[in-house]
Amino acid sequence: MKPPTYDELISLAAQRFREAGLDRARSEAMMLMIHAFGGSHLALISAGNSPVPKTVEEDFLAVVARRAAREPAQHIMGETHFYGLDILTDARALIPRTDSECVVTAALDRLPKDGPLWLADLGTGTGCLLAALLTQRPEASGEGVEASPEAAQLARANLEKHRLTDCSAIFIGSWVDWQGWPKADLIISNPPYIVSDVIAGLEPEVREHEPLMALDGGQDGLNCYREIIALGAAGMKPGAWLVLEIGYDQKEAVLGLMALAGFESLASGQDLGSNDRWVAGCRPR
Repeated sequence: MKPPTYDELISLAAQRFREAGLDRARSEAMMLMIHAFGGSHLALISAGNSPVPKTVEEDFLAVVARRAAREPAQHIMGETHFYGLDILTDARALIPRTDSECVVTAALDRLPKDGPLWLADLGTGTGCLLAALLTQRPEASGEGVEASPEAAQLARANLEKHRLTDCSAIFIGSWVDWQGWPKADLIISNPPYIVSDVIAGLEPEVREHEPLMALDGGQDGLNCYREIIALGAAGMKPGAWLVLEIGYDQKEAVLGLMALAGFESLASGQDLGSNDRWVAGCRPR
């Protein structure tokens, strides 16, 4: 039997993805073929009418089955791109999203471009926010705070991957027990913020493959914000910044919490989809 070509397998996968309810069926099929093929996008286009080696075909069909079952593509490939970095990803932590890149930019805008700084990332997960900040501020050091030992292990792997272990540490435990509040020049966090009752209706990729503790923000989605803002107001050093990722409909609520706690220079911003995505405030001097 004549082996299928790359184009034929990609078309078959795209059709299977459409039937599974995926929106970007063909682009995802191309992406997974590049993963199985091991070459570039341009090389894959050039090879389009060529027969696919049996090992590549088997690898591709295996990952197509996983994606059609709604396993996230980032988990299948083992990494994703975030703020210029390749970040290792799996079910131990929330997948880094492009939407979160603006939160990093907001934090960087509030930091000097050079000089020693000490930064912290609460609920660090993959460590992507901390890794991005430390990469952009080479003289800085910092710490990720993570309650899940499994996620903490993944964060360490990412910091090691990007040669940041000498300037970083991971604290395994709750931010309530963390002792770094008075030390940090800036604290960043993407805390759990999804309303508990909404989680059952999320896409299968999120609901079934990402850790619940990284998603569930309580009855109104604000539990972690209340805790972090209260702890920051009580323990952060004067002049330090708190930068928080938020859900698209949480700007006013979270800014209100920060204002009540006494934070100053309050600000907010949107992601590339024009959704409210971050808020920031400074502990009064």
